Amino acid sequence: MNTKRLLFIILSSILPVTAFAQSSPGPSASASASAAKTIAAPAVAAPDGAELTKLLRDFLAGAGRNDIAMHDRFWADELVYTSALGRRKGKADIMRELRAETAATPKPEEGIRIQQYGDTAIVAFRLVATTDKAGTKTVANYFNTGTFLKRNAKWQVIAWQATALPKPDTK
Repeated sequence: MNTKRLLFIILSSILPVTAFAQSSPGPSASASASAAKTIAAPAVAAPDGAELTKLLRDFLAGAGRNDIAMHDRFWADELVYTSALGRRKGKADIMRELRAETAATPKPEEGIRIQQYGDTAIVAFRLVATTDKAGTKTVANYFNTGTFLKRNAKWQVIAWQATALPKPDTK
């Protein structure tokens, strides 16, 4: 599986669409991060919403460059990742696949919803992933939901679910 597809699948499973956090993008936020729109207020207060939002945006920017260090920082060692294709894998699998693939250009298209429960948070969003393989661009949409755990003052993803959205009818 190519890295772009893997990234899209990963990102699409982190968040369903609602409010991420109402903070300005961090210094590493890219133009793609500015595409995120706030849809609604979060159902549960997220005191670390700004920190989680920045981490997600930094991850998306790094993933677009196939930044191995960013992936290593983002995913917890005990990660359980379920791809949009229904494949379950761990961090070691993702890291191995990343080293063999080229990067994709991911961007969150709809608001990010964060629900925090102490040192655990659920982050959901809709992701639009664009890949360019041999001059052919492909666009795919995903819903991502990620479970983050804060340990040693650092948030990491321990579980991720990506769901591919059907392609719109072109009739």
